[in-house]
Amino acid sequence: MEGAAAREARGAEAPRASPPAAPRARPRLVFRTQLAHGSPTGKIEGFTNVRELYAKIAEAFGIAPTEILFCTLNSHKVDMQKLLGGQIGLEDFIFAHVRGETKEVEVTKTEDALGLTITDNGAGYAFIKRIKEGSIINRIEAVCVGDSIEAINDHSIVGCRHYEVAKMLRELPKSQPFTLRLVQPKRAFDMIGQRSRSSKCPVEAKVTSGRETLRLRSGGAATVEEAPSEFEEEASQKVDDLLESYMGIRDPELASTMVETSKKTVSVQEFARCLDSVLGEFAFPDEFVVEVWAAISEAREACG
Repeated sequence: MEGAAAREARGAEAPRASPPAAPRARPRLVFRTQLAHGSPTGKIEGFTNVRELYAKIAEAFGIAPTEILFCTLNSHKVDMQKLLGGQIGLEDFIFAHVRGETKEVEVTKTEDALGLTITDNGAGYAFIKRIKEGSIINRIEAVCVGDSIEAINDHSIVGCRHYEVAKMLRELPKSQPFTLRLVQPKRAFDMIGQRSRSSKCPVEAKVTSGRETLRLRSGGAATVEEAPSEFEEEASQKVDDLLESYMGIRDPELASTMVETSKKTVSVQEFARCLDSVLGEFAFPDEFVVEVWAAISEAREACG
């Protein structure tokens, strides 16, 4: 028989712990999208990087992902200030610009610089983001901002990053003609004849709505984050300007990554080592790294 002591001990047992509460379900992030030259509105979700975003857009409209040259936010026009980078505001409307006509132009490099600023879409296409007023390229009417560079002298550059394409163009010999094969974005009727160019570098427009953005990453899952602070915006703009002047590219996401890297360091030497480990493929020259560190420090002081 069970003794009184045993019954008493059993009665004193601690109550079973309640199962842990299930984590609160994260709301679905659904974005509206259209083809920039005209289409019904589609809805997309479940992407974590630019390649997956393009695949979702392509699926929504029944096209191949490789048809998409780049995307703009909240504008169907070829507006490089509205270009989709690494962040999308949770209320932003995504316009996908797809392949239009292919054209070839012959260029003779009479100066060291062609007057092009190159960026890429993060999925294999490099394209023209800016054309400098009075430059060699500015004098060739067929070349437009938004044109994707498909080949140089019949050598395909599809899959190359923007800095690789800029380096190829810089290294072309002077006084020797070369051929560019370009693909222009398909245009709506109200965009025919549009040819944007600028000798200046306007501040990139803010394309986020509200305080939260979806941050796309080349490696790892996308995250919902607070919109960039005043310091982050100011520093990233300064770094992006330096990328253009040193390397002939513009890349707000790369600039943002460099600013983030700087937060983990306390000296330019440590910053240089961190850049080598995170972005070693760019092989940034020492003088560029020093200028970037100075620009970020200046932005930090200006923003308190």
